[in-house]
Amino acid sequence: MPPIAAAIIWAALIALGVTLGIYLGFGGIRFAAAMTVCGVLLAGHIFPAAPRVRNQLLSLFAKCGGVFAVVIPLGAFIVYSTAVAGNWKTALAGAAYVLLPTLVLIGVARKETATFVDYLAVLLIWLPVEFRWMYKLLPYPPPLTHTLTILLAVNTALAAFLFSRQLSGIGYSVEWRRGFAMAVAFNFLVFIAIAIPLGEALGFLHFAPSLTRLRSVPLAAIGILFFTAWPEELLFRGLLQNLLTKSLKSEWAGIIVAALVFGASHLNNGGFPNWRYGILATIAGIFYGRAWIKTGSLLPGAIVHALVDVLWHILFR
Repeated sequence: MPPIAAAIIWAALIALGVTLGIYLGFGGIRFAAAMTVCGVLLAGHIFPAAPRVRNQLLSLFAKCGGVFAVVIPLGAFIVYSTAVAGNWKTALAGAAYVLLPTLVLIGVARKETATFVDYLAVLLIWLPVEFRWMYKLLPYPPPLTHTLTILLAVNTALAAFLFSRQLSGIGYSVEWRRGFAMAVAFNFLVFIAIAIPLGEALGFLHFAPSLTRLRSVPLAAIGILFFTAWPEELLFRGLLQNLLTKSLKSEWAGIIVAALVFGASHLNNGGFPNWRYGILATIAGIFYGRAWIKTGSLLPGAIVHALVDVLWHILFR
């Protein structure tokens, strides 16, 4: 992905967000401030996935100290908490969320082995989002609460692991190489061949195609790819599976343990414990993890992940 393509994607998503916000009745200085912060965080989400931009940022932060990468999400959140939320308590909580992962990783920068503090930093990024604590810090506008939370989490993760820690092998890059198409096709087709009959047998999936949901696919697919599939692949494959593979010294051990954690993260979706969802998510995690291992990139796994979610959105309930 060249920088110009990243800029076009960024501009299109911001325009879509502003248009939807105005359509839903939002406006004024508060909405403008929220969208400005969203634009900054979205830039931090998209532009590092352009290899040329990411390399330039890595070079820049290497000269001035990788820890300074955290200034971008921290500054964006302070602006949000001041101009939008207006709550100093949430400002402190959000600042702690953004700063802590980078601070705990200072002593392990560029280490090739996984350490205890790596896993601690992953938990500090993941758990506040998993248990929806972060949603309270980004309440406005309500339709963008999830999006803003995910964007802040991704920016925090990149500041900590990509620019400060400089963890190798994350694969945070939009590029297309030989073997990517096969990785997407194989992992998607084999997974749905397993998941559809198993999901029906467990009573988790029910075939119920909907024309209404079909019409919503373009907007749903954008949201799923950018704000569900890609961030989850960064967390569970680029960070967690990456670290587990280094610790366990086995690609398959890394895949399986990360998939089990991925499955466990879905137990609280739709009522706890949703063990049916946990089983299917664990199996899905194996195939998403396999795509990451085979290609060294988050993109194929994120595409498979998004295709699975979109197929579910259209054909099943």
